[in-house]
Amino acid sequence: MERMEINVDKVKCNGCAVNIKNGLAGMDEVNSVEVDVAIGKVSITGEGLDRESIASKLAELGYPETA
Repeated sequence: MERMEINVDKVKCNGCAVNIKNGLAGMDEVNSVEVDVAIGKVSITGEGLDRESIASKLAELGYPETA
């Protein structure tokens, strides 16, 4: 099981967290998603995680990765 953390922009509330969780849950390699709204951090666990595809999906959902 792999774990990845990505800092994202525009996470404002628990509704944003739900959108992120639902959006990433549809990806085959993703097993679970946790979102820390206070600091804008998304933690993903799964098998064969691809950072580029996950970051792309987050941007598509409206939550672009921050540097």
